[in-house]
Amino acid sequence: MSAKAYAKVAVQTASPRDLEANLLLTGAAKLQAVRDSWAEEPASLEEAVTFNRKLWTVFIDAVRHDENRLSVTVRKNILQVGVHVMTEIFALMTRPNPKHLDEIVKVNRAIATGLRAKS
Repeated sequence: MSAKAYAKVAVQTASPRDLEANLLLTGAAKLQAVRDSWAEEPASLEEAVTFNRKLWTVFIDAVRHDENRLSVTVRKNILQVGVHVMTEIFALMTRPNPKHLDEIVKVNRAIATGLRAKS
């Protein structure tokens, strides 16, 4: 109970950058758990892929709108990265291969690191 209350307060007080970084790291952790169990039976592959697909869909949608305050250059860069991640996600869904997991984890962690560095 207290952990849920703490998590709720943390979300309410986090900056948007911290929230985005946390979501990216959560997505990376879910994919890494699948990667770590790949030799056996990949744990929660569908859940991890769905979480990351939804997350990146939100990011892509956010940068497509003109009212987004980011510069056009930054928005285009995020869109390009998002398209790359979505390509990896769809490849993972159609031809499961751990290299796709590795790529998405790498991107999520790199962007989260960048977001945290600027907070």
